[in-house]
Amino acid sequence: MSFRKSASLILLALSLSVLAITVACKRSNGAPNNNGATPSPQTIVEVSTVPAVLRQLPRYFEATGSLAANEQTDVAPETSGKVAAVGVDIGSYVKRGQMIVKLDDADLRIRVQQAQALLDQAKATLRQNEAKIGLRPGQKFNPENVPEITAARSALELAEANLRRYERLVETGDVSRAAYDQQKSQRDVLSDQYQVAIHQAQQNYAAVANAQGAVDAAQTQLALAKRSLNYSVVAAPMSGYVSDRPADVGEYVSPTSKVATIVSLNPLRVRIDVPEQAIPRVRAGESVSVTVSAYPDRNFAGHIARVSPSVNATSRTLTVEAEVENSSGELKPGQFATVRILLPQSEPAVLVPQRALRQISGATYVFVIKNGRAEQRLVQSGQTEGDLVEIKSGVAADEIVATSNVDQLSDGVTVKQ
Repeated sequence: MSFRKSASLILLALSLSVLAITVACKRSNGAPNNNGATPSPQTIVEVSTVPAVLRQLPRYFEATGSLAANEQTDVAPETSGKVAAVGVDIGSYVKRGQMIVKLDDADLRIRVQQAQALLDQAKATLRQNEAKIGLRPGQKFNPENVPEITAARSALELAEANLRRYERLVETGDVSRAAYDQQKSQRDVLSDQYQVAIHQAQQNYAAVANAQGAVDAAQTQLALAKRSLNYSVVAAPMSGYVSDRPADVGEYVSPTSKVATIVSLNPLRVRIDVPEQAIPRVRAGESVSVTVSAYPDRNFAGHIARVSPSVNATSRTLTVEAEVENSSGELKPGQFATVRILLPQSEPAVLVPQRALRQISGATYVFVIKNGRAEQRLVQSGQTEGDLVEIKSGVAADEIVATSNVDQLSDGVTVKQ
């Protein structure tokens, strides 16, 4: 091999070595490779930072449940009949007493007319029987007030007076015994007539009582007929929204048929189960905050309305029912809700912005900046407060944390603030 060829090979080898060293240096300085690997500690990453703050944080217990109507009722008719008209539809708002459906009332009106006629007839019979014994409407029965009895009593009293006079005359001899006996016989006849008149008046009064019973029965039948006529209009038993209305015009319904379902949407109820260890902190009247997936950025206020008196022996949980204000009607029964029960006491907590957190392989990390370098801290996060999140462990108050480009950071990376 000639000297010239040997020199060329040496120069080529030196060039390749320089190129390899240059690439290695670039990689060692943290330049990203094609696979997007994490920068090395020699890489300088520009970040924004804030200090972790210590703040009194309101505490709450969180549970989930389903929203339910405060009141819900299935409406059924009180009488049978064919639906003649429908006054509401699904989603309609109804007030208490408003018509939901109306039944065909032709037969019911006829029954009212028949009952009224029977009542009028019974009253006429009553007046006739009262007239026989001299009673006025509403007057109490007294046999002595009957004209026939009054006349019979007057005649009997006169006969008894004459008989007493004849007794004295017989003793003095001024009247014969035969005349006295005749007067006595006349007195006995008048006495029998008086008793017959009383008995007849009592019979007539029994007829009056029977006629009064017939009037009462007719009045009852008329009241029932009028009530059935009123029942032909099926009214809302409460105010609310119609969630179901299966009845249609022409359909035959009975007291076992549901014609509509009405729900009250304000307030709504939500039932949750509180674990045994949280029971001492939950009381009726405590404030709650409710969120639903339909409105992820909104909180709906409510309060604990009812607390079960006993703990479920199987799950060891206490059933609690909260009422949620829903005057706008935005919340709907059946929605899945997350309920936060605000506890009366607050506790100090370390808070950092949510953007400072980074998830790596299912774990949560925060990068604390010290002496121009990033320290990767494994943390346990807690409840949120606006755009801040509680750090239960891993970061102390006033430590500086990175809030931008955290996905480019790793432990020991040099940073520029």
